[in-house]
Formats: sequence, structure tokens, C-alpha cells
Amino acid sequence: MSGEAEAGSLAFLAAELRHLEAESLLRTPRVADVEAGGAALDVLCSNDYLGYGAHPLPADSTARSGSGASPLVVGYHQEHLDAELALAEWLGQPAALLFSSGYAANLGTIAALVGRGDVVISDALNHASIIDGCRLSGATVEVTPHLDVTAVASVLQKHRAARRRLVVSEAYFSMDADGPDLAALRAVCSREGAILMVDEAHSLGVEGPEGRGRCAAAGILADVTVGTLGKSLGLHGAFVLGSAALRLFLWNRARPLVFSTATSPALVAAVPGRVRSVRADDAARTRVHALAARVRRDLGLQGWDLRGEGPIIPVVVGEAGRALDLAARLRGVGLVVQAIRPPTVPTGSARLRLTMGAGHGDEVIDRLVNAFRTLG
Repeated sequence: MSGEAEAGSLAFLAAELRHLEAESLLRTPRVADVEAGGAALDVLCSNDYLGYGAHPLPADSTARSGSGASPLVVGYHQEHLDAELALAEWLGQPAALLFSSGYAANLGTIAALVGRGDVVISDALNHASIIDGCRLSGATVEVTPHLDVTAVASVLQKHRAARRRLVVSEAYFSMDADGPDLAALRAVCSREGAILMVDEAHSLGVEGPEGRGRCAAAGILADVTVGTLGKSLGLHGAFVLGSAALRLFLWNRARPLVFSTATSPALVAAVPGRVRSVRADDAARTRVHALAARVRRDLGLQGWDLRGEGPIIPVVVGEAGRALDLAARLRGVGLVVQAIRPPTVPTGSARLRLTMGAGHGDEVIDRLVNAFRTLG
């Protein structure tokens, strides 16, 4: 009886799902790299830029599989500390703190740093985790036009009486493949005494000297940097970088950290080795950018609407149904390319999101370019 009552109370879900399907916005779970019959597919929309995600964890590791509790209880182990030290040293910051995901890192950090009486200045195209962190914080949120540093400066001046002012932006926007003038943002925040927070999730590993990201390429340090382990490092989880005081403050106040079981020690035990590999892998970075340049050139010559720069290649096609159709046709020739639809991107700007990886062979890129020529 209770099961029937629950089903009745959730009867609205069927109508909601039908609506999503009618709008070409329904997502359903699907195994990434195999077709229904078991045939292998080539994935061209993964964030595993350097190909490390295909590597197994070290077989000789003796680290425990589970942490046992949240970091503040008994879940913080030597493997976590070693990983944080390796990340901080690589990225030239005093300290690092591990989180379970990039979403948790952004959400928890923003909500801990600012609150009522404070102001957050957020780029219009920031990731959902940043948007949700801004909302959860209770601070006044000012959304500035995409990449508009002049607008950021103007809003900072307007709110000089605020207790704290936080400027937050991605370094490399994952749906538009562009990024702000980070040196100009740093200068504005320094002049105004504001906190600069930069999410380097999609730039670490593939941009800057030793893969240290776009801030390093611009010769600046953010006050707060967010990075992930699940993209170029090919693992899982995330981290926040900054001062030792920031690390200790977040240890006490970042709720997604305080109230979540710590990341698996067996997994984070691989971080120092992955950091060493990424730092030395200029060859993989060079290949990623060379492949991106080739695909951008060839698809541009075919007349596709491409955005941004670098290894993420958004191919804007307009309506969600069109994006789904093109993605299905590409899958039909063995290529997995994700259709990105609202609300992830604005209505009318649905797109196919290509990402280049060092592991993509020339034959795969040839098939991709030829497939788009056929679709054109």
C-alpha cells in the first residue's frame, strides 16, 4: 500500500519526462564507449585530455580502499596529505585541500567565503556549481557579461561598502572554449581589495608551463584556485588551492567537505605519480593542441559554426533536436559526440561538444572530419 501511495505522489514524473522528451531535452543513462551490441566506439567528448583515465591504478598500492569517515573525523589519511602536497608544489601555491568533486569544491568554497552582507561577482556563463555556490552563500550576486573585465571593475566599485567581495570565473569555459583576461582580472581584484577565485578544471594539464593552467600562463596567482583530478589527471575528485589559512578555514567551514566521507585513499595515492607524469608530458599537450587546430581548421572550412579555441571544440547547430540527430548519426559511424542542450547552454545554441585527447589516433580524426563533411 505504501508503495502504491508513493507511486501516486510521484505520478507527475511521467508527464514531466514526456515534456522533456517532446522538447528534445530528455537525457537517459548510456554506457560511454560501447554500442548496444558490444562494439567499441571512439569517444570524442571526454574530458580525459591526456588519456590518463585509461591507465589502471598502481597494482602495488597498499592504500586502503575506503577512508572510513569524513576528513574531520578519522577519514584523513597520509595519502590525502601526500596528494595535497604534490598538487600545491606543482601549482606553486602554499596549500591544497581535497574535495570529493569539482562541484563540491566550488559549492563549498563560495558558500564558506561569503554570506549576507557580501557580494559575489560571477561571469554569466559560469558552471552550475559556481552558480549554486553563489545562491547558497546568501551573498548579493552580481552577474556580469561573459568575459567583461570592465563590467567586473564597475561592479566592484559599486559595492565598495560590502564586507567582502568575491570575483569568480572559470579559466577555460567548458561549453564555449574561451576564457577571461586573467591578468586583467587579477589587477582589478588587487586594486579593489577583492578575492579572485578561478576554476581551472579544464585548463590544468593542457595549458601553461608544465600543464599548470591558464593562471600560470598569464603569470598570475588567484587567491583561490579550484582544480579537478577527474580530467587531465584521469582520476576522481577535486581540490582547492591557496594559502594555509584558506585551507584551514575551508577545513572548518566548507560543508561538502565537513559532512562527506573523504575520497578513497587508494585513489588519491595515485595523485603524486600522476602529477609527475602530467608535469613532464609536453608531448601529450602538444598533440592535444595540434589535433584541435587540425579539427578546427577542417570543420571551419566545411562551414560549421565553431566557438572558442583550444582542445574543446563547440560546434553550434541551434536547436536541441538538430544536435540530437547529428549526435545519433555520428554514433552510427562509431563516434561518440555529446549533444549539449538547454539548460546547459542557452536556448537556440545547442551544440556538439568535441574534445581532443592525446590518445586519439589520426585515423579517428580522419573519420571525424569525414563524418562531419557527410553531415554538412
